Amino acid sequence: MNKLKDKIIIVTGGNGLLGKEIISKLSLEGAVCINVDINHETTDDLSAIRCDITDPESINSCVSLIVEKLGRIDGLVNNAYPRTKDWGAKFENIEYASWKSNVDWQLNSYFYFAQQVSKQMRLQKSGSIVNMSSVYGIVGPDFTVYDGTEMTMPAAYSAIKGGIVNFSRYLASYLGPDGVRVNTVSPGGIFDNQNTVFVDNYNKKVPMRRMGLPKDISPSVAFLLSDEAGYITGQNLAIDGGWTAI
Repeated sequence: MNKLKDKIIIVTGGNGLLGKEIISKLSLEGAVCINVDINHETTDDLSAIRCDITDPESINSCVSLIVEKLGRIDGLVNNAYPRTKDWGAKFENIEYASWKSNVDWQLNSYFYFAQQVSKQMRLQKSGSIVNMSSVYGIVGPDFTVYDGTEMTMPAAYSAIKGGIVNFSRYLASYLGPDGVRVNTVSPGGIFDNQNTVFVDNYNKKVPMRRMGLPKDISPSVAFLLSDEAGYITGQNLAIDGGWTAI
């Protein structure tokens, strides 16, 4: 406990499935968490800030407010997951405009948020960024897990998550001399009451025979943000029940 005592940490998409659990874990470890999400209003204590991460001006305002009121930023968890209404369309049916929007909203927002936050971290000569990726940023999808369902793995997801993994390595190299660490966490499939056929297919294939839960992911995020991980940067941690081991 208290490995993050008084550290000011931004979590984007904090109202989502993973975001809620990450904030809960970081708070238990003593962090001052700022939930940056589009689905709430800004609170006086800045525990919640309304921000549209697809809008650079909204990000600018968010980061400026935090620095003005709290004086520093110790950590950033790039976790938000904006996507178009047709997300999940099969490859042959994806509109080019949709592809571009998803890459812009997800990959480019990670870039811009990290860029703006790292300006403050470089001044401090300290900070930790954790970018959330996926096992499908490491390996290609196994489409057989979708057999018997109408589900598929969106093509843009692989491009975005793979981009996040290597962008994080770039940032680790670039920001390392300033004392700023950057790592990636790549979860496997997370249970969210999906189609039962899909869940059964997935469970049969993953070595640990179950989908992940948010509580499986959050402890590693907390560790990478902490001083205990002070010499760890440029790494991609797959938390996947063994999915990428086979």
